[in-house]
Amino acid sequence: MRDWFRNLTTAVVTVAQGMGVTLLAALRTYRRKTYTEAYEYPEKPLPVAARYRGFHRFDLTACIGCDKCAVACPVDCIYIDKTMDTGPDGKKGFRVDGFTIDYTKCMFCALCVDPCPVDCIFMGSTHDLSCYTRDGCSVDFAKLPLEAAWGRATLNPTVVAESKSLDAPVWVKGEPGMPAPNGAAVLPVIEKPAAA
Repeated sequence: MRDWFRNLTTAVVTVAQGMGVTLLAALRTYRRKTYTEAYEYPEKPLPVAARYRGFHRFDLTACIGCDKCAVACPVDCIYIDKTMDTGPDGKKGFRVDGFTIDYTKCMFCALCVDPCPVDCIFMGSTHDLSCYTRDGCSVDFAKLPLEAAWGRATLNPTVVAESKSLDAPVWVKGEPGMPAPNGAAVLPVIEKPAAA
């Protein structure tokens, strides 16, 4: 009988200790700030680690259309539309008309980054691309504004939706007024009118 009361006492004490731990943890949640108060998202961007693998950044000006990133992708979410083209200097090469990544399939493994011979694709720090349709999750980097594709501007659903209405890529090698592959701007020569 003594053992029965000792087991009963032990059971009540251990349950009370466990409930005390649970109660203290529950009360602590009322003293700390909520997630949105601590980070003020989306007004202020969330801090991400240096090697965070977010949505891709793509440099259309450097891409040579070699398809190595698409071949390396284990889930086949990269689609490259290209045509054979002769550049202004007479060299043959590919013109990239579309570079689409389907983020409904992408698993952010970064296996597409390493095989690129010209380092035109790499992982960015953008982590939010909320949209209401699956079509919004398919991003054509060749039709995005260059600043958004490079990661200098925010890759957001509005920019992606605006890029869906474009038929041609935003940049073609050798066009005046667009950045050169090394990042310097190739501006058209504008002659000033002669002073009268």
